[in-house]
Amino acid sequence: MALAPGTRLGAYQILSPLGAGGMGEVYRARDTRLGRDVAIKILPPSVASSGDHAARLDREARTVAGLNHPNLVTVFSVEDGDGFHFLTMELVEGETLTRIIAPGGLPLTQMLDIAIATADALVAVHEKGVVHRDLKPGNIMLANDGRVKVLDFGLARADSETGSALDETLAFTSRAEVVGTAPYMAPEQIRGLPVDARADLFSFGVILYELASGRRPFRGATYADVTSSILRDEPTGLAHLRPDLPADLVEVVVRCLDKEPEGRFAGALEVCNELRRLRSLLEHGVRLTPVPVPTEVASIAVLPFVNRSPDKEDEYFSDGLADELLNTLVKIRSVRVAARTSSFQFRDTTEDVTAIGRKLRVESLLEGSVRKAGNRVRISVRLVKAANGYQIWSGTYEHTLDDIFAIQDEIANCVVRELRTALLGEGSAETASTGVSAEVAQAARGRATSVEAHRLYLQARHLLSRGSREDVFRATEYLERALALDPRFARGWVELSTAYGVPAAFGWVPTAAGYGRARAAVERGLELEPDLAEGHARIARIRMSYDRDWKGAEASFARALKLAPGSASVLVGASVLMQTLGRFEEAIALAKQGLDQDPVSSAAYTVLGLTFDAAGRLAEAESAYRDALDLSPQRMNVRAYLALVLLDQGREKEALTMAQEEVDEGYRLWALAIIHAAGGRPGASDEALRALTEKYAGDAAFQIAEVHAIRGEADTAFEWLDRAYEQHDGGLTELKVRRSLRSLHSDPRWPVILKRMGFETQAGR
Repeated sequence: MALAPGTRLGAYQILSPLGAGGMGEVYRARDTRLGRDVAIKILPPSVASSGDHAARLDREARTVAGLNHPNLVTVFSVEDGDGFHFLTMELVEGETLTRIIAPGGLPLTQMLDIAIATADALVAVHEKGVVHRDLKPGNIMLANDGRVKVLDFGLARADSETGSALDETLAFTSRAEVVGTAPYMAPEQIRGLPVDARADLFSFGVILYELASGRRPFRGATYADVTSSILRDEPTGLAHLRPDLPADLVEVVVRCLDKEPEGRFAGALEVCNELRRLRSLLEHGVRLTPVPVPTEVASIAVLPFVNRSPDKEDEYFSDGLADELLNTLVKIRSVRVAARTSSFQFRDTTEDVTAIGRKLRVESLLEGSVRKAGNRVRISVRLVKAANGYQIWSGTYEHTLDDIFAIQDEIANCVVRELRTALLGEGSAETASTGVSAEVAQAARGRATSVEAHRLYLQARHLLSRGSREDVFRATEYLERALALDPRFARGWVELSTAYGVPAAFGWVPTAAGYGRARAAVERGLELEPDLAEGHARIARIRMSYDRDWKGAEASFARALKLAPGSASVLVGASVLMQTLGRFEEAIALAKQGLDQDPVSSAAYTVLGLTFDAAGRLAEAESAYRDALDLSPQRMNVRAYLALVLLDQGREKEALTMAQEEVDEGYRLWALAIIHAAGGRPGASDEALRALTEKYAGDAAFQIAEVHAIRGEADTAFEWLDRAYEQHDGGLTELKVRRSLRSLHSDPRWPVILKRMGFETQAGR
């Protein structure tokens, strides 16, 4: 029951109500002893009789009394009077953020000012081992004088109450209780799991989103709807709602809203510093780069289809069918497709569709099963929303293998049509069908006309994905047989080029002959189908790796990207070229675009790490290399690259340990020779270099040259660079950007070898 104005509570006279909630009622009151107005938070008698509520009020008083910060409300006392238990605190005159958030969001400078003050308050709170647990616009005041005040610590917890250990910023609560305000609660809070300061950062991210856009990121008609949205949904991108926002600010919000605590900032200080940096740039008139507004697209991952055939060897067929659909969809407008290397990692997974969608950053998943018996095939597919598993569309097809191409086209047509209607709202399914068939037909160009040639092609691709020497040569045989049956099979010629190129790159066949066959095959494919994106990407790699034709490679990658802008393999290949030419910002942008399509690709993270490494951005290189190893712990070369980055950061002991763990012997010896030389252990360096030279001179000439360059042996280094040139060593493409060769840059022989490699045409870049 509300207290009437004039009511006395000891020395305090109630003037007017300020607000009420589940944890008490707040009034404006007059302190008759000191002649000042204060705010009083009261537990009514019916609530105060609960020991838990009274303890919470006392805990709030103790918590806030231990804090001293201009952006935190000040508590004066805890008192009892006239049957009431209450606390007195600073009266803040103004409005809560709930009342000032406008449709469309606040002006950027005002938003940053409020955000910085709130984040600064959180720094003070977390440094004292306190977690607020109920951060929301209604608990943040904007005073009439412009000050920001964080209020209401009724649900806060401190480390001393749970017995947990406290580091600088994180205090853990161990009690499995669900408390807070639904739209602002972190996922772990909703689940009743232990929470730490990062739960407040999630709530802060929700507030930032609301300040920026005027709307909450997670909404629903009921408590269950809202909490379900927080646990499962990705909010609408701020770029759609507020195109003027700086990209860096959007990134802050995205990180705060990560559903896993580990994905958020480590602490409020990191957030506050980033916001202060943005505010400072604005004050100095620096134009902040807005986040690009993405073209409206529907995103999908094609998971490996389940092989339900009696013959388990028919897995190549189920994989191949999914792969063919993926390669068709990647060329369709307004559809973003997760790359094969990422989506196929979820074969036989027990993870639910929501987790898979979040990891692959897609809205929808295409699942399927294939049962093949003799000349008949039964294919069942379904398209589901990743957020909730809701089925958008399903279909079952039972035909002879003679109809396989028609089945593939029908599935692709249905998927594109349903994506555009269900996710993009492009009218009815009938309306969306307009033009879809033509797009699918265009995307499918270059495939086989012979069913048997198609089957051999799928078997070859399956073998090439395994990558062993035996598998590659068997794949070559299958492709040659397929092309004998169907000589106008353009994609088959491109795949044969790959099969010829792998042995040439690894030295399994004479280099010149191998690359010659690879070039002839891809050129035949492009002659048959000039707009084959994979053909242009393939010729680009030959021009880069063997011809050293940098301009030609760049033109071919550009053509491939125009034809298939969503292809992760093309994006990452183009990134490698840009890194080779020393155009690091372009290389980083392309690698990151590739990771958007292929988010669990260890190879893409390795490429990104190599670019950061070449650019001297060592901390970022280390992070990318570690991401690559997290995704593929046995990936070759990465530990060696990471070891040298650690060495360059002065962490020699860590570098040595990392190098010793490298799984590839050649790269292990390379890294050890360099680390021992840098550490003043010439004998150990000599031993590693001797073993490297004796065992790997035929395919590691470039790496041997690097070791000699770092050891200050310029003459020997140039001898090995000449040898690498004659051997067409792939490492030599990195000649221009490898930091290990810097000691050679002042040598008169350096511009000579640059010219031999064709890099002089890139002068001024």
